[in-house]
Amino acid sequence: MQIFEYSGEELEHLAREFFLPVIVKAGSDFRGQVAIQGLGKTLTLSRSHSGHMSTIRTNRMAAEASADDLMVFCIYMDGRGGVRQHDRFVELAAGAGVLTEARSGYERTSSTEIQRMSLCFSRELLPLRATEITDACARSMDPAAPAMQVLSGYLGRLFEVADELTAGQRQHAGRAAIELLAMVLRDVTPAVPDGDGPTEVLLEMMRTHVREHLADPYLRVEELARRHHVSVRRMYSLFERIGTTPGAYLREQRLLAAQAMLSDPRYARLGTSSIAAAVGIHDRSTFERAFRRQYGTTPAGWRREHLHSDPLPQT
Repeated sequence: MQIFEYSGEELEHLAREFFLPVIVKAGSDFRGQVAIQGLGKTLTLSRSHSGHMSTIRTNRMAAEASADDLMVFCIYMDGRGGVRQHDRFVELAAGAGVLTEARSGYERTSSTEIQRMSLCFSRELLPLRATEITDACARSMDPAAPAMQVLSGYLGRLFEVADELTAGQRQHAGRAAIELLAMVLRDVTPAVPDGDGPTEVLLEMMRTHVREHLADPYLRVEELARRHHVSVRRMYSLFERIGTTPGAYLREQRLLAAQAMLSDPRYARLGTSSIAAAVGIHDRSTFERAFRRQYGTTPAGWRREHLHSDPLPQT
């Protein structure tokens, strides 16, 4: 077990090393403490105690996420807080649980002193579909639900005895915790059809997933098919119904999102490279070529014509 005491600035360094890069907003007198149990590679269990603060993971941070694609599940043992992700905001009281994902920006706030237990793990360990995982984020998990009570009790006990376990036992215990979490999440996520479900529903699920995960640089045609448990060939036949291909639809949606950002004064200080990264395109020349083919002008040219905000950002 590793134990750290921290200020707001020190918490940013700890989060970057053990959890996810975030921006911390807290008062100058803010102090906190966290104890961390390592259960395996990209799998940790921690217990923290801190005062009023907010932690923010920006969309740009999410776009630069590592291949591990981490998830964080928290149980609020004491105090009150809230989480915002995917245009959802949930208030959390003692005993409630909440899931967040690294691939999308989020904000976590605490209105009181809080004690929290957190399980941080690689997304690939969670035996649920991508749509189920995303739908479960920023939703409160009822502390009175039997599955949640089992999970809370298990995590609390695991935290206490982890030092007495071998490395292999800790890893197995951590995997068991994730299986219990999957059981809890199935109670809070809407049912989704499998690959043999109604064609129109499956296609709409894919289109929605693309629009909600444009910042994900790993979202490509093959990855979209994998996340929805269909073959690439079948996915092409699905998108033929709307007169396009999966690759063309993904590119179109990314360029539409970039076009909107370039026209929005709120993003006036972002360079075009940053806007490209925010929609999942990390090569500036690729972005500029695709944008010119789609709209007949460069990103900078579009901004000059449609954004009346000075000074313009440097690109």
